[in-house]
Amino acid sequence: MQDIGVIDSAEVATAALAPIRTRLLAELSEPGSATTLAARLGVPRQKLNYHLRQLEKHGLVELVEERRRGNVHERILRASSSSYVVSPGVMGRTQPVVGADSDQASPRWLLALASRMVREVGELVVGARRTGKRVGTFGLDGEVCFATPADRAAFADELTDAVTRLVSRYHDDSSDGSRRHRLIVGMHAVPPGSTDSSGGAGPSGRTDSSGPTDPSGRTDPSESEEKDDV
Repeated sequence: MQDIGVIDSAEVATAALAPIRTRLLAELSEPGSATTLAARLGVPRQKLNYHLRQLEKHGLVELVEERRRGNVHERILRASSSSYVVSPGVMGRTQPVVGADSDQASPRWLLALASRMVREVGELVVGARRTGKRVGTFGLDGEVCFATPADRAAFADELTDAVTRLVSRYHDDSSDGSRRHRLIVGMHAVPPGSTDSSGGAGPSGRTDSSGPTDPSGRTDPSESEEKDDV
């Protein structure tokens, strides 16, 4: 089972997003059969068999084993990933486009940046699985409370200046083996009632999918990017 599955086609998204099928994917984090799922969900086994076949057809669930119990042939399935993300690319020309609105304070601009990130990282993940390489990424998450809108604006200005200086220090597009990396900095208010916490004030929840990286994006300065990183 993969840690995350990237749904990057409209056909697969359609197959996955029916409520009964999203429930099946959640239930199949552990192996199960149509019979065990029918008892658990209170849905006829024949109906579940149809939905399971559709999920299996699109690679969203996979066969673990087959068992024979008397005259019954039982297929044990599990979800192919522990979680899934739908790439905004499935929306085609209607997905948010970076550059259509460059107002840094615009929610549309932030959503366009976030959509591009999900799409591009999804493409990297899919490509890495095909080639056996790793994806060098880094994520930083945090919360900050502002007393006034003016404080928020001042924070954004100072953050922009700090990031610009840092990028200027490390940016090098002339060296052999240098590679472009996408840098996104965003901020938004936490929706009322949200239970998804960053764990307190300040940056937290550091995520680096392949260990410490050097400025070129390699997992280690001594490793070959072509061999180990995508």
